[in-house]
Amino acid sequence: MTPVMRSVEDIIALMGGPEAVAERCGVGTEAVRKWRQARAIPAKHWPAVIAATGLSLAELSPSTPPSEPSPETRMSAPAPQTDQPPAGATAALVLGDGTVLWGLGFGANTTSTGEICFNTGMTGYQETLTDPSYAGQIITFTFPHIGNVGANAEDVESITPAARGLVVKLDLTEPANYRATRHLDAWLKSYGIPGIAGIDTRALTARIRDGGAPNGVLAFPADGRFDLPALKAQAAGWPGLEGMDLAKEVTCRQSYQWSEGLWAWGQGYAKAPAKAHKVVAIDYGAKHNILRCLADAGCDVTVLPATATAEEILAQNPDGVFLSNGPGDPAATGVYAVPAIQGVLASGKPVFGICLGHQLLALALGGKTFKLDRGHRGANQPVKDLATGRVEITSQNHGFAVDEKSLPESVKVTHISLFDGSNEGIAATDRPAFSVQYHPEASPGPSDSHYLFRRFVEMIEQHKAA
Repeated sequence: MTPVMRSVEDIIALMGGPEAVAERCGVGTEAVRKWRQARAIPAKHWPAVIAATGLSLAELSPSTPPSEPSPETRMSAPAPQTDQPPAGATAALVLGDGTVLWGLGFGANTTSTGEICFNTGMTGYQETLTDPSYAGQIITFTFPHIGNVGANAEDVESITPAARGLVVKLDLTEPANYRATRHLDAWLKSYGIPGIAGIDTRALTARIRDGGAPNGVLAFPADGRFDLPALKAQAAGWPGLEGMDLAKEVTCRQSYQWSEGLWAWGQGYAKAPAKAHKVVAIDYGAKHNILRCLADAGCDVTVLPATATAEEILAQNPDGVFLSNGPGDPAATGVYAVPAIQGVLASGKPVFGICLGHQLLALALGGKTFKLDRGHRGANQPVKDLATGRVEITSQNHGFAVDEKSLPESVKVTHISLFDGSNEGIAATDRPAFSVQYHPEASPGPSDSHYLFRRFVEMIEQHKAA
């Protein structure tokens, strides 16, 4: 009987794992990761493998003819011509138009449906995956080394991740950071999030950039079986984010107090300083670091659910009201959020909004919103402050935007995107209210915009002194 060629994964398992392979072959674990990615072990290391495993040379020699495309090439192709899984494929990304992209699954063995977007950030993948604003979305990371800092309990922006899956080019990198407490793969499994590697993320990103974010299904079945007609129907039938209210899915279920301050190296999260101002934060999908920034600025933060009414908000007797970030279509969330915000505005309380909160404030002030073709997602987005001329590099995640032409005369534009000229900030001229589309809390991302939290506190102080 002809010996069957063993896969690289089988060989690594027989040798006791990546670290053992690296030691036996005299290489680093990064080299072993590249072997797994290429699905081949260089011939010069075969003697060490044979000595460690007892395998025959025939079980190590590739049986695929040199002229045939490699499994990586086949699985990375933007539009495979066959619906049959290529050799070694364990997961599929099925787009709404019927395109099937094959790859290697990781994370949870499950099937997930959502809008496929891309994120250009080079750091902070764990913060991105736990940002509630990504509810309903499968994230394509353009940065290749996902997994390199592992996962830990500090770098999370919500208790339960809302992202529905992730797409990467390379296999998950082994953790190489002193703060890592878990492998990203294990962390994803614990939250039921699937992932797929081996995808040509540059081609997929270009497709999203040119044609808009498609709906899709990420399938990583435990038994390796794919019902492609059903997956294609599932991808084509998903309604998309337009008209979808997702804030109710990610908001808190009851009010609570927030007291944790910002993180510091070697110290962790600090206790918030003295609380000078009472602020009510409406949770449409609030990131933890936004609440930390408010607390660090001296705010006594009470968090209320997205469905809180104006009466419930004002019953807290706040000095100011914060409107958080969140997922979904602002027009859908605005059905119940806008009346509440208008009631707060009528009271004269200072208001500050971020992301979805920015869009909802614009709706409450008489403006309109619309869905962007591709959205802004990443930690490298340039925004211009029209008052100062200063350009801030910002962290962003949004698929909807405020229509500047719809804003009334009592609302001025304060910030614009230098990518596409879309609106990034507004301020009311007849009341203490302002908002920005981007994320000033810098988690992940630059800290150029931390001053906005101080601006909110100064607005509160001026209002209290009046």
